[in-house]
Amino acid sequence: MTALTLSTSGAAALRADAIVVGVAKGAGSTSGNLVVAPGAEAVDKAFDGKLASVLETLGASGAEGEVTKLPAPSGLKSPVVLAVGLGTLPEKDDAYAAEALRRAAGVAARALSGSRKAGFALPVEAVEDAAAVAEGALLGAYAFTAYQGGEKSGKGEKSGSGGAKQPLAEVVVLGGKPRDKAFKAAVERSLALTEEINRARDLVNTPPNDLYPESFAAVAAAAGKEHGLKVQVFDEKSLVKGGFGGILGVGQGSEHGPRLVKLAYTHPKAEKTLAYVGKGITYDSGGISLKPAGHNETMKCDMAGAAAVFAAVVTAARLGLKVNVTGWLALAENMPSGSAVRPGDVLRMYSGKTVEVLNTDAEGRLVLGDALTRASEERPDAIVDVATLTGAMVLALGSRTFAIMGNDESFRTAIHEIAEEAGEQSWPMPMPAELRKGMESPTADIANMGERMGGGLVAGLFLQEFVGEDIAWAHLDIAGPAFNDGGPFGYTPKGGTGSAIRTLVALAERTAAGDLG
Repeated sequence: MTALTLSTSGAAALRADAIVVGVAKGAGSTSGNLVVAPGAEAVDKAFDGKLASVLETLGASGAEGEVTKLPAPSGLKSPVVLAVGLGTLPEKDDAYAAEALRRAAGVAARALSGSRKAGFALPVEAVEDAAAVAEGALLGAYAFTAYQGGEKSGKGEKSGSGGAKQPLAEVVVLGGKPRDKAFKAAVERSLALTEEINRARDLVNTPPNDLYPESFAAVAAAAGKEHGLKVQVFDEKSLVKGGFGGILGVGQGSEHGPRLVKLAYTHPKAEKTLAYVGKGITYDSGGISLKPAGHNETMKCDMAGAAAVFAAVVTAARLGLKVNVTGWLALAENMPSGSAVRPGDVLRMYSGKTVEVLNTDAEGRLVLGDALTRASEERPDAIVDVATLTGAMVLALGSRTFAIMGNDESFRTAIHEIAEEAGEQSWPMPMPAELRKGMESPTADIANMGERMGGGLVAGLFLQEFVGEDIAWAHLDIAGPAFNDGGPFGYTPKGGTGSAIRTLVALAERTAAGDLG
């Protein structure tokens, strides 16, 4: 776990393995005109005011994500200076955007993996800047090494991280004010938030032979005990007794039985209650409607929605937010076997509605349907579900943007604005009423598939059927950004990303502050 501290020390006096500084492209320039960003004045002075010239000689342009390392001159206590690009210089009197600082800090932290300590002398003029640098550095320092370089234990399991390169051990944010209550609170928030995001990333990256519904539920129960959450685990017997036909139907093909987990954080002075519902398919083979070759290898990530909900509830508890937040983790493993649900089967959902299963690979909406109905029974002020739900949404929005749908336009708009402020790319999507007709079934109340075109919107319309009346609801389809198949960028690693967690936490904060109707 990477440590975090604020320091008033100057960059020249800090003893660390490296000092991180920001550089930017002069506005309107295509080459030359490199600008050293605020915060690096002491480092520039050690280079006799020629840091920009030296970096330009080495080929630096200030482009976003660019990294240039160079030996430090004698005036610095740290042996290495790492310059990271911030992109185009802001207009006069404008500050660097929080997201630009997050990304730059993340790139630098990743470039310094294996180091013990680094000082971040990036532009920090306000509390928000210090928080952004802290978040970016802690998220960028993440590495999943649990299965690398270990030795077999007595049980034949791998342990430790052996020869795997370890993440940056300590981040020091320079320019902050450790004795200032606002700065201190902002950094403590950043630490709690990023630790839970990184725990969610670990869950997404854990192989499905080790993470299945029962073991995921155990992780949630342990976290609940640690952070004072009330945790209820519905096992197979409880699910049968309660009539959770959607969750049971999806999980019946696996030897790992399904679970529904409720995590409840309550505050004695809370006036509002939020319910978060997460899709937790710990492995998705597609079931009898088997996925084609090349689509199975990353399907351990199909529980990223449940991981996001879990992380958001724990973070709300750690921050002591004045709002009640209940998380529902709908956990199942979707496998093909002699006992698996078949195309053509009809399931009776927890709501009492019957669903004709036309495609067993449209399983996420089935587990979510049960969880949404159960969450609605408690009459929260709003419900948000999070799911890696449809490939259609990846085609529509790409791999870095999640979709937002909902039954309340103002609520959907608010979540979009909150996501953008939190640094997560999102886009509001419609739910055309005419697409509902495609899910009509001659056998059941509804089918789990509709028109192929607009499939992501069809999925949203299906979920809406299971939301209680007069409850504001939003659906976040994070199928694109939840798992990064490509190379790392900014503070985003390869593998699990922790998508939507910052949005859910910010929504809880906004609600606690009374800023959300």
